Amino acid sequence: MRKKGLFSKMVAVYIIIIAVTFVILAAFLSYWFQGYYYKQRKEQLITQTATISKIAMDYVNNVETPSQINERLKFMARYLKADIWLIDSSGYVYAVSSEKNKEYLRNQLFKDDIEKLKKNQIIEKKDIKSSEYDNYGHVMEVPIITENGDFIGAVVMNTPIFQIAEPLKKVYTIIWISVMLAMLPACIFIYWFSQKIILKPLNEINTTAKKISKGEVERRVYIDSDDEIGNLARTFNFMADSLEKVEQNRRRFISNVSHEIRSPITSIKGFIGGIIDGVIPKDKENYYLKMAYEETQRLTRLVNDLLDLSAIESGKFSLIIEEININEIIRLTVLKFENKIKEKRLKVDVCFDSDQLYVYGDRDRLIQVVTNLIDNAIKYSKHGGNIQINSKAKGKKVFISFYNDGNKISDEELNHIWERFYKIDKARTSKMSTGLGLSIVRGILTQLGEDIWVNNKDNGVCFTFTLTRAV
Repeated sequence: MRKKGLFSKMVAVYIIIIAVTFVILAAFLSYWFQGYYYKQRKEQLITQTATISKIAMDYVNNVETPSQINERLKFMARYLKADIWLIDSSGYVYAVSSEKNKEYLRNQLFKDDIEKLKKNQIIEKKDIKSSEYDNYGHVMEVPIITENGDFIGAVVMNTPIFQIAEPLKKVYTIIWISVMLAMLPACIFIYWFSQKIILKPLNEINTTAKKISKGEVERRVYIDSDDEIGNLARTFNFMADSLEKVEQNRRRFISNVSHEIRSPITSIKGFIGGIIDGVIPKDKENYYLKMAYEETQRLTRLVNDLLDLSAIESGKFSLIIEEININEIIRLTVLKFENKIKEKRLKVDVCFDSDQLYVYGDRDRLIQVVTNLIDNAIKYSKHGGNIQINSKAKGKKVFISFYNDGNKISDEELNHIWERFYKIDKARTSKMSTGLGLSIVRGILTQLGEDIWVNNKDNGVCFTFTLTRAV
């Protein structure tokens, strides 16, 4: 069974909402008009009461004969579209406008209402269905008061149900037909609105998402609006940009790893193959075996660096935080590079504000950070150049800097310096370098919640990172 799509659900919900709204509106208008009609009818009957009261006075004063009175009542009844009864002060009917009501003459039908009428109260009754009001729906009883203030009876005006229902029925018909006609363009508008404003951009996003999932990461959606769908489109494009960048990094990473691994493997294969085939002289075998061993060491470093970087990026990089003397780590690490420093005849100046400077961090990882930065400084320093290492405490932070007098780094290279396998000066970069050192350094410091940055100085380059001072 096919599931209902978003479009059909939205249209159905909107139509139901509009239908319910229109029904409520129609019911309200019908109720309001019914009340309005009764009010107007009441005012009309009360207005004509003065004329009917004069007829009653003429009857009481014997000014006109009963037949004349009946004719005048019939005329008023036709005009008002109501049956008219005249009752005396005791509630007895003494005149009627309709032949069918003559049976009620001289009957006391309104005894219960006399007390209210004597107090000059107008009595209104709706939907009356008792025997004396057969076929009557709306009854008005208006007292007749003389100029002296005496109560002499009342005028009873009965409007038949069909006289009330007929105009109301016409109005109800107009209201409900109008509602039905109004729903048609409303439904058409909802269909258009749902398709163009909501469904079309959502379908575009869905189509683009499917293409991106198939590898077309350069795809984007083009929806220019300031509403929630526009925000969704912009967020989607931002995600697509991130995915494209991740895909580019993945391809570059695979390419770099392939190159970095292929190069030493090719060398090892060539060296060992030459020895096996007897191409390399016996007295040179140890030399080439040593070179093959160095290539295996390079592969080992590459694998270890990749594992470290993978652990850092996956958040599975374990850290043991403790108080560490960072100055001691710097001194011991510099001693490890003594041979390289002598080979390039470098001058290394180490300047500490104090002999001991304790920070919070992971000892092994900080040794890795310092080792990579010193190795980087030696690598890019000029032959016979200078390296300066400083540690300085400032408030709760400690600043460690590594300066070398090598060539400045261009702005373009500064944007990529922390990327994996990126090498600034490939001609001067050691063959043993993996190009992952700075990426690992930044990853470790980020895990520690610290910062690192690089600046071009007047005569070189300076890397600086922060640590939290142990109190």
